[in-house]
Amino acid sequence: MDLPAGEADTPAEQVRDALTEILRQGAQRMLAEAIENEVGEYIAAHAAQRDAGGLRLVVRNGHMPARAIQTPLGPMEVARPRVDDRRTDVEGNRLRFTSKILPPYLRRTKSLDELVPWLYLKGISTGDFPEALAALLGPGAEGLSATNICRLKRGWEAEWKDWSRRDLSEKRYVYVWADGIHFNVRLGDAEDRKQCILVLIGATADGTKELIGIADGYRESEASWRELLGSLQARGLRIDPKVAVADGALGFWAAARKVWPTTRQQRCWVHKTANVLSKLPKSVQPRAKAMLHEIWQAETKVDAEAALELFGTTFEAKYPKAVACLRKDREVLLTFYDFPAEHWIHLRTTNPIESTFATVRLRHCRTKGSGSRTACLTMVFKLARAAERRWRRLNGSALLSEVIRGTRFVDGIKELAA
Repeated sequence: MDLPAGEADTPAEQVRDALTEILRQGAQRMLAEAIENEVGEYIAAHAAQRDAGGLRLVVRNGHMPARAIQTPLGPMEVARPRVDDRRTDVEGNRLRFTSKILPPYLRRTKSLDELVPWLYLKGISTGDFPEALAALLGPGAEGLSATNICRLKRGWEAEWKDWSRRDLSEKRYVYVWADGIHFNVRLGDAEDRKQCILVLIGATADGTKELIGIADGYRESEASWRELLGSLQARGLRIDPKVAVADGALGFWAAARKVWPTTRQQRCWVHKTANVLSKLPKSVQPRAKAMLHEIWQAETKVDAEAALELFGTTFEAKYPKAVACLRKDREVLLTFYDFPAEHWIHLRTTNPIESTFATVRLRHCRTKGSGSRTACLTMVFKLARAAERRWRRLNGSALLSEVIRGTRFVDGIKELAA
């Protein structure tokens, strides 16, 4: 029967479908071979172990029933070889073979598990997941019903709790970025519907950026930030970071001064620019923005201070509030000049946090907020953990050892010993 006009596959679609099927079949054969090799190596490694009658204690014993594994290429039928292992441990318990490639009860690949929170963050509702996954993976995408999606979301909460209790005694963060991300929550009391997620990211001694902490705070209060920072200390994070980068939220800075007394402050230039421009008429903002850029893009601290003064003399007469907003944070806006020039691009803003949570805000726009505070918190956690793998290392990472040693930098250049 001919398909109605517009419903027949185009030649390009037919080729793509055929290629996908070839890839799926090839991957299925490779998976089967890999599991066979894994079992063969396990049996060979214990071939010398025999019972009193001289028979091997570890032998093949047919295959387990075939089961379907959901993958990005579609479902794959896999029958794992069965291993008869009659050895026992010192307590008399039977030893068993466990495949590292195909663990028991595995029903979908890790990459597919990562697809679920990604779709959720993009605004796909729980009830629409089966249809969405079927469109992506084919009609065989089973086992991801609305009930299973809810179970996964509960698993995210348990994952966040375990992660929030991890030991940090072996960690040291040279720089940290802090911000409070605000969301609306549809359910709960009126006071609970305005939620602030506190986020802390750090750079290790080798320049790798890591997620340090995520917590559900009450606005951006000092008490909430101090609870988060105190928790990090209690779990072993003893050494103060060299620099903390954040916006002008007083709660974080009040808490940081008490928990990390030696940490230097760097205010985010993106936030400061927005705050200053909000106090100017729109007709003046383009010119003012260009002059603000001249400050933080200056080659030296002296040049930056001169550019800051020029901004003040230009706008103070007519717009004193805008100038006061800039001048009150003068020192902490220029902290980055005392650190390697390669690190300036990282230290001037809280961009690692802002760019990561743009996706969360997109989902909130589509779904008109999270259902509950817990759902919002776990969603933020899953997004941040997924994004963490793509965060770029700091430029000039080798210079972090100099920063840790306390080497003095002037205008981004290492000061030579006299």
